Amino acid sequence: MRGVDYYELLGVGSDATPVEIKSAYRTLARTMHPDVGGSDRAFLLLQEAYETLTDPARRASYDSSRRRKAEARAAAQHPRRPGGTRRPGRGFGEDPDYVPRMPRVRLDDLTWWDVVDPQARVQYLPVLGPDARPTTALVGAWSLLLLAGMAVDLNAALMATWLGLLIASGIAIVVLLRRHIGAHREHRMFTAEFGDQRIFGLPDIQHERAQLLTAELCAKYLIRLPGVRVFHGLTSPDSEFEDVHHAVLCGRRLVLVESKSWLPGHYTTDENGELWRNGHPFRGGVTRLNEGVATFEELLPEVEVRGAVLIYPSRAGDVTTVEQHDDRVVPMTPAQFVKDIGHWLAQDPVTVDRDVFTAVLDQLVD
Repeated sequence: MRGVDYYELLGVGSDATPVEIKSAYRTLARTMHPDVGGSDRAFLLLQEAYETLTDPARRASYDSSRRRKAEARAAAQHPRRPGGTRRPGRGFGEDPDYVPRMPRVRLDDLTWWDVVDPQARVQYLPVLGPDARPTTALVGAWSLLLLAGMAVDLNAALMATWLGLLIASGIAIVVLLRRHIGAHREHRMFTAEFGDQRIFGLPDIQHERAQLLTAELCAKYLIRLPGVRVFHGLTSPDSEFEDVHHAVLCGRRLVLVESKSWLPGHYTTDENGELWRNGHPFRGGVTRLNEGVATFEELLPEVEVRGAVLIYPSRAGDVTTVEQHDDRVVPMTPAQFVKDIGHWLAQDPVTVDRDVFTAVLDQLVD
């Protein structure tokens, strides 16, 4: 259909993989199918876009036609002046030659930056083994009992009672010490495998530069918090695809992140969690973070989960957002992400919950 860009309709970039296209199509089909209130015309167009972009020959032909149209539009918008130069004009649509850059973040604007020493000792939860204080107290009582029995002449009945108490408390001490040794061994094995590693998985740098930039943001800023663990590429349970681009875990706080390269503009969400751009419903891309947040909330009921859609401009221009702390999933600029999410995670900056960490790690894409 004239005037409709198949990539924009599916909410994917022009370098999207067949897997990404299929995933985007499935997400949109759930809301655009006529059986759930969508229009027949829109759904047929969606199918046409999907079938074209998943067929290598049809996609190559479509891409060639798309490039010619883009070149024609550019020529019309920038006519040549006498002498060969083009008249400056306003650009529309994505710029395939534009490369977004890392944002500049002033450390003075980060209220959480000096909350904790980055070399502070990490606290691992849950605590393994019994509490050390009762064991210490029991060892002290056993020692006093031993000394008291040796220092006093005891008759046969008292001697038997003393020996019974001594043996029983000694057995209890041995059991507790064995539990301490086992807990120490388990902790040592965990820290040996994961203690020095802060980042897990790799961003999809081959197809999406925005994901690489987010990975660099996390490595440059967020891992200053000793308890932060970063994951690139998570799948939901019972899924074979990458459903979440990135996740940042600190204590029992988890933020799921999607990295998007979209047109410049002002992005917000409405009361239903739908994306808006420049005061209008946004149709230029798709996010599945609401589903991802709901999935991980069910998987980790004891964890506070948030979602952030990081938006990088797809051509020259500014992306702006507003602070929306009450929403589960919000659009953010990269600089806002560092500021707000860093502050949120810094409420518990040195804790690593083994159980939560392992559960998230299990969802890492192989």
